[in-house]
Amino acid sequence: MAAINNMHDPKPEKQTNHRTRAALLSILPGLGQFYNKQFLKGATFFVVVVSYFLVNYDLFFKGAGAGPGDRGGIWGLITLGEVPGVRGDHSIFLMVEGIIALILLFFGIAIYVWNFIDAYRVGKLRDMQLDVPSLKMQLRNFKDNGFPYAMLVPAMVLAVFTVILPLIFTFLIAFTNYKFNNSPPAKLVEWIGIQNFLNIFQVDIFRDTFFAVLVWTLVWTIASTTGVIAIGIGLAVILNQKGLRGKRIFRSILILSWAVPAFITILIFRSMFNESFGVFNTTLLPALGLDQGFEWMTDPTYTRLALIGIQWWLGFPYIMTMTTGILQSIPEDLYEAATIDGATAGEKFRLITLPMILFATAPILITQYTFNFNNFNIIYLFNNGGPAVPAQSAGGTDILISWIYKLSLGSNPQYAFAAAITLVLSFFIMTLAVVQFRRSKSFKDEDMI
Repeated sequence: MAAINNMHDPKPEKQTNHRTRAALLSILPGLGQFYNKQFLKGATFFVVVVSYFLVNYDLFFKGAGAGPGDRGGIWGLITLGEVPGVRGDHSIFLMVEGIIALILLFFGIAIYVWNFIDAYRVGKLRDMQLDVPSLKMQLRNFKDNGFPYAMLVPAMVLAVFTVILPLIFTFLIAFTNYKFNNSPPAKLVEWIGIQNFLNIFQVDIFRDTFFAVLVWTLVWTIASTTGVIAIGIGLAVILNQKGLRGKRIFRSILILSWAVPAFITILIFRSMFNESFGVFNTTLLPALGLDQGFEWMTDPTYTRLALIGIQWWLGFPYIMTMTTGILQSIPEDLYEAATIDGATAGEKFRLITLPMILFATAPILITQYTFNFNNFNIIYLFNNGGPAVPAQSAGGTDILISWIYKLSLGSNPQYAFAAAITLVLSFFIMTLAVVQFRRSKSFKDEDMI
């Protein structure tokens, strides 16, 4: 009887370790796939990886062995050149070429690592006694699940070379001494570590300018954006009141400033605020009994007030239009229930209208703050960041982004220092945006109120 039972007992499964063997064999690209009996895939990995590194080998590793002017790749990124001159090493070209080499090397390593992961994954299926997908099944799976990713690859590659590469270049420039006085090819650029960041706080003119510009940038951002939001929401709520006649006419008039291109509006206001012949000093202020007028273009305080007022005029139609659409979607039942409970108009706005508006528009309102933090156009077009301020390298109305522009394209460009300021500015903006987005209820799975 025992013998009969033993005849029906299943044989113990044989322990295998295909996953480890396939992964180790993949040190030579494609060999792990050959071990898993996926010959076409193995041949593809071998050809792609080997040819990729052979084609780009010269870009990756050409260096000290070549002559001046012919060297580059990762060596050039590390050294930034050794021989100055027209026929020598160009530090900036070497840096850009080195960044490209690193990006291409990253892609190559990613394909090589994918070769390991694929071999390990298929080996794991064999260890679990599961069928290895055939070529036909893999092509069908790619068609069903992988096609969207394949379509994103060209866009990702384009983004790498149009967005990531410039960001890396700006980041690296901040750690060099690149400026007008030592521009290649006449001279070489050198790595100087964090000295540019230290100069922001150690050099008197840079420290004083940085903190003065930073304070005004924060004041400008908060005052201009908060005013735009308050005016836009206020007008939208007023125009949404029942019984108000001519709503369409009022909305059409108020939205006209949005229809005119911003740069044209700014240039018109620049003429209107002219101290000699502008309409404010020659007509409007005398009508109010202020015959002397104000120094709109030469006094930093009045220039700043003018800039904030112009931004209010430019920005409120967008907020008003957006808020109008949101107000139309708020259920009337909420207001009716509040009326029954005895709520006043102010309480209805504070407890119903405003929370609903902020919930729906919080991400957009946050981007309004970040936009005005970097609103270069209005600062540059109105008064080029002026008026001048003694003992500072920035004008009285320069914000950080316009100061960076002057540092980069002024009469004595300081590219590396401008890049360092850019990194500080970017860090500040990203931190502010992340904190505000995380605190916004629009990104949480919870009720609307």
